[in-house]
Amino acid sequence: MGAPQTRRQNAGRGHYYMLDGHKSRGVTTLIGQGLPKPGLIDWAARTAANYAVDRWDELATLPPSKRIAAIQGAHRADRDQAANRGTEVHKLAERLTAGEEIEVPESLAGHVDSYVRFLDEWEPAPVLVERPVFNRRHNYAGTPDLVADMDGRRWLLDIKTNRSGPFGEVALQLAAYRYAEFYLDADGAEQPMPVVDETAVVWVRSDGYDLYRFTAGPDQFRAFLYVAQVAEFRASATDLKGDSLRPTPRRVAA
Repeated sequence: MGAPQTRRQNAGRGHYYMLDGHKSRGVTTLIGQGLPKPGLIDWAARTAANYAVDRWDELATLPPSKRIAAIQGAHRADRDQAANRGTEVHKLAERLTAGEEIEVPESLAGHVDSYVRFLDEWEPAPVLVERPVFNRRHNYAGTPDLVADMDGRRWLLDIKTNRSGPFGEVALQLAAYRYAEFYLDADGAEQPMPVVDETAVVWVRSDGYDLYRFTAGPDQFRAFLYVAQVAEFRASATDLKGDSLRPTPRRVAA
C-alpha cells in the first residue's frame, strides 16, 4: 500500500506536504519567501560583527579564508541554534499538552517551566495538537501548534521561542491556519477545520511567558494570499528571462 495522497511527510530535519498526490506549499515557507524582512539584513551584519569582536584572538590564529568563512557563517550558526531550541521546546510542549511526563534537558528547563506555567494558569483543553491542515482552493498546508478551548472560547495558538518576541507578521501565519479547509486526524482522515474565536501567540522564554492576542481575520488572510503570490513569482522568476539576443546580420548591397 502506497503513502497517502494527502499527508505531512517528515524528511531529515524538515518536512513537506503532499496534497492530492502533489507537493503543496507550506505556510511558513510562503511567508518567508514572499514577505520582505529588511530587519534580517541588520541582524545578520550585527551578528557577524559581534562574532568577530568576541572571538578576535581565536580568529587571528586561522588562515584568512577560514577566518572569513567563520564570520560569514556566524548569523547562520546563531539562527540554527535558535531554531533547534525552538524545535525542541515545541516537541516537549506537544507532549506536555497531551499530559505526558517528560525528561527535560537542563538547557531547556526554563522554557519548559514557563510553558507549564502557561498550562497551569490558562488550562487549555486541547482540540488539535500539531495536526497538519490544508487548503485545496489556495494550495497550501501547515501545522498549527495548538487549537484549544480556554477561558470559555476556542483559540488557535502558536508557540514562539525567539529572543525578540512575536512580530506582527505572525498574523499572516495564524490567518492561513485559521482559514484552512480541513485537517488530518491521527488516522489520516480529512476532518473539517474547527472554527476558532481567537488567535494568539504564546511567547515562551526561559524567564516566563506572555500570551498575545493577534488579529488574524479575513483582511490578514487576503494579505497572506498576496504574500503567497509574491513567493510564487519569486520561485518562477528565473523562467521569465529569455536567451541573450544578437542582431540579425544585414545583407550588404552588391
